[in-house]
Amino acid sequence: MSQSLSPRTIELVKATVPALGAHGTDITKVMYAKLFQDAHIRALFNQSNQGESGSQVKALAAAILAYARNIDNLDALVPVVERIAHKHIGYHILPEHYAYVARALIGAIAEVLGEKVNEDILTAWGEAYWFLANILIERETGIRENLESRTGGWNGWRKFRISEKRRESDVITSFILSPVDGQPVLAHRPGQYLTLRFSLADGTEIKRNYSISCAPNTLHYRISVKLEPAGQGGSRFLHQVSQIGDILEITPPAGDFFLPDEPERPIVLLSAGVGLTPMVSMVETIGTHYPDIEVHYVHGALNSRTHAMDQHVRSIAHQHGKMSVATFYSDPAPQDSAGITHDQNGLISPEWLRDNTPFSNADFFLCGPKPFLRGMVNDLGTLGIKPERIHYEIFGPNDEEIAA
Repeated sequence: MSQSLSPRTIELVKATVPALGAHGTDITKVMYAKLFQDAHIRALFNQSNQGESGSQVKALAAAILAYARNIDNLDALVPVVERIAHKHIGYHILPEHYAYVARALIGAIAEVLGEKVNEDILTAWGEAYWFLANILIERETGIRENLESRTGGWNGWRKFRISEKRRESDVITSFILSPVDGQPVLAHRPGQYLTLRFSLADGTEIKRNYSISCAPNTLHYRISVKLEPAGQGGSRFLHQVSQIGDILEITPPAGDFFLPDEPERPIVLLSAGVGLTPMVSMVETIGTHYPDIEVHYVHGALNSRTHAMDQHVRSIAHQHGKMSVATFYSDPAPQDSAGITHDQNGLISPEWLRDNTPFSNADFFLCGPKPFLRGMVNDLGTLGIKPERIHYEIFGPNDEEIAA
């Protein structure tokens, strides 16, 4: 693998930035159309992200543009590379799959930009693609080797059985997933997710990412899934069709959002809606392994009907002694009363966090819908929290910038 790109390649790729900014989503639409002509490549992807919202198309367009802009400063792309590498582990994308993407991408650039590109530019983009692809392949190989070397680790798809199904709220249900082979499972890092593969009644195979909502152990995983009636079938299948004893296939835990092994300062956990799932994993872990860490868990929900696992996390906080829990209801139900069923009405505000948590000396971990993340991350930054102390997980493709 080349250790660096040539100055000429860098120059030619950067010259395409204006065209990519104007036509990026057109390029990625054409790229996916070309890519999905091959059925076995199409099967690798989560097709729900290819729907009308075009979230994956936008995400890839943004990533290509970011690569072109930063091709002479690749350190800026390290976090993106890490996130993509973990996604590829989840979907079991292998080195041999990269050539299909290369052909589709270069073909799409040529087709969409037409006379705006020449053979020199296409050659430069080919070199730039393989330079980045080799970085990803090397990182993914390292992650896979690490996963396989650990107790309970595996590579690719492994069969799990739904051994328990528990309703947590009107919209969230938890599933305990136990390995069919009876062997140990890999202890995940609190905050990571699983990728599940299963078939719907019509035979359609789908893949979905779900955060693990329990502390690491070697026996099983727990996921807590929100029912999305308007979704393309993943949550509806799990809630309404799946039964105890059903078999699903799962790749190893993945994700670059997780609790540090040795927390150095107080921790503030912030979540909204079903974003509580990785936070519960962190709360359980902190409750068992970090008795001396000051922790504040702040969660926003609509009301008590949609709020899951509240008593569970409050029980852990009570036993821990240095952990507090605060909940905000934005649309309280008739039976809800601030100070009894929850702590505050309304939305979590940065001002409340500033006044009620160790604001200036904490690490912040956030998970929830994009509007929640966008507002909270930007507000924390405005109030002086350094970017390196703000960590967040995005549900779905990152098709837009969270931080300003």
